[in-house]
Amino acid sequence: MLTVVLALLAALANAAASVLQRRAAADEPEGGAGLRQAVRWLVHVLRRPHWVVGAGMLALSTVLQAAALGVGSLALVQPLMAAELLFTLAVGSLVFHRRPDLRTWLAFVALASGLSLFLTAAAPTAGRSTSVPGHWWPVGAALLAAVVLLVVVSRSVRGAPRAALLGLASAVSFSATAALLKDVTGLIPDGPGAVLTAWPLYATAVVGVIAFLLLQAAFRAGTLAASQPALTLGDALTSVALGWALFGEQISLGARVAPEVIGIALMGAGSVGLARAPSVGGGWDGARVRDGPDSEARTASHPP
Repeated sequence: MLTVVLALLAALANAAASVLQRRAAADEPEGGAGLRQAVRWLVHVLRRPHWVVGAGMLALSTVLQAAALGVGSLALVQPLMAAELLFTLAVGSLVFHRRPDLRTWLAFVALASGLSLFLTAAAPTAGRSTSVPGHWWPVGAALLAAVVLLVVVSRSVRGAPRAALLGLASAVSFSATAALLKDVTGLIPDGPGAVLTAWPLYATAVVGVIAFLLLQAAFRAGTLAASQPALTLGDALTSVALGWALFGEQISLGARVAPEVIGIALMGAGSVGLARAPSVGGGWDGARVRDGPDSEARTASHPP
């Protein structure tokens, strides 16, 4: 129960961070193509109050996630972080002044039901507190290859597809960060010296920065509705695989595979439904949010 509570609180804090940072990105006009313009855009975004508060919530989320990983399995904690999408859209509806419609609520139910069904059927075991020696090298190489491939492919597309690909690359990176963080928490009983002299602590910081930069790139590429489903589901499913490959965690198979697949399908359908819902996909986090909830009506009455 403690693991579940900590993971859900981490998901809520992470959702608030995503919405606030997307609000900052939406308020900052596009600076054009090119590395220099991208860096200039990012510097301007970092100064906005919404981004600063979002960064604080992201730090809080990391602390809560580390606490959850310290007492629970990676295969349980990270799928629970899929609740971030529910929290993101709930918080987003308040920040961007958009009330979810019936279709959005149905998608909410599908995602929540799918998450509950998957975790109940899978019943993840705890596994090891630290990774199996030697397993990080092949796993890390596979993760790096996946992230590089997603980033390269994203450069050939624009808009929502690019945001989704970058969101998925960020998800893989965040999953790796969570696995490294679990390794760090597993070393805590051995004392500060064991933590400070082990490579996972520093790898966590490096991979975390990469995940953060990919997340900012996803925000810049498209709407939150395009990037968040890929980010949430990619993180959950990749983490289940990492829990098995690195920490010896197990999920129930056999007759339980069918409800697990149904749960994943419901999660996917719910995520797609949330991304395509009119109240979400209709530019609710666009640049005109600073004009207030009546901006669309004013724009319709006085077109540019």
